[in-house]
Amino acid sequence: MKPIPTDLVFLSARRTPFGTYGGSLKDQSATDLGVHAAKAAIAQAGVKPEDIDNVVFGNVVQTSPDAIYLARHVGLRSGLPQHVPALTVNRLCGSGFQAVVDAALEMLAGHSECALVGGTENMSQAPHVARGLRFGVALGKSPKLEDSLWEALTDSFTGMPMAITAENLATRYGISQREVDEYSVQSQKRFAAAQEGGRFSEEIAPMELPGKKGTTIQFARDEHNRPDTTVESLAKLPKVFKKDGVIHAGAASGICDGAGALVLATRQFAERKGLKPLGKLVGWGISGCDPSIMGIGPAPAIRRALERHEAKLSDFQLFEV
Repeated sequence: MKPIPTDLVFLSARRTPFGTYGGSLKDQSATDLGVHAAKAAIAQAGVKPEDIDNVVFGNVVQTSPDAIYLARHVGLRSGLPQHVPALTVNRLCGSGFQAVVDAALEMLAGHSECALVGGTENMSQAPHVARGLRFGVALGKSPKLEDSLWEALTDSFTGMPMAITAENLATRYGISQREVDEYSVQSQKRFAAAQEGGRFSEEIAPMELPGKKGTTIQFARDEHNRPDTTVESLAKLPKVFKKDGVIHAGAASGICDGAGALVLATRQFAERKGLKPLGKLVGWGISGCDPSIMGIGPAPAIRRALERHEAKLSDFQLFEV
């Protein structure tokens, strides 16, 4: 395998528990969630805030009032010095990955040696928008409310909601309803087994959330999964986007709230500070695809990464998509 020219290592990796749509995190802004994950990542890495020289955060649906400042506010609220620059990036579903890539490129250029990197979303806080009100509404006319979340999940270039692109993939590759449901159940059971086995405990940074009458609630467990899902229960769900399709609520990608963060550094920085890396960044690959089947995007990206770094699928023991 051909690695990138400079050794870049991960010093930490923490995340919030993930809340379901309208769930425990609905009142925490994307910035709040990013700050929580960032502080946990800094603490786990064993670095001081002043050791960090760059902040890059991914954010797609800009739902918080301070969204245009998001990465900057994450850095400042995490205790980083004011001179440390920050960048918010958007590569849709790959925005968190792109944050890692952007930070890595700065390091390969010799401009950085320790970066705070992550991604954050609060989809529950996507607002309804009344366009044109700034300039008034004529007598007898009512403003039209636009669901910014629904609009964001519909590609105006193709005119397709995201679920229809999944239906297109099912048609193209001959994926049956039974296969979709069986895979959905397998995914739920794997998640449940990992959750019950404590596999996520090292990466989750528990949160204290305000409860009723001044109480505090400890939130430390992902809440979006449905461990009791069965193929039989999925078969009863109505198709939402296409009458004879395969996508229903139990097979669609979830609408969630949460954030993750890590500290990326050069190996020289880690050795100088006496820090033990969690892992090494070997490389990456990025590719576009036909937007009408956007869900296939990881496949050409993986192929490009393998080609670029002279690797093969058998070199890897775990894939997360």
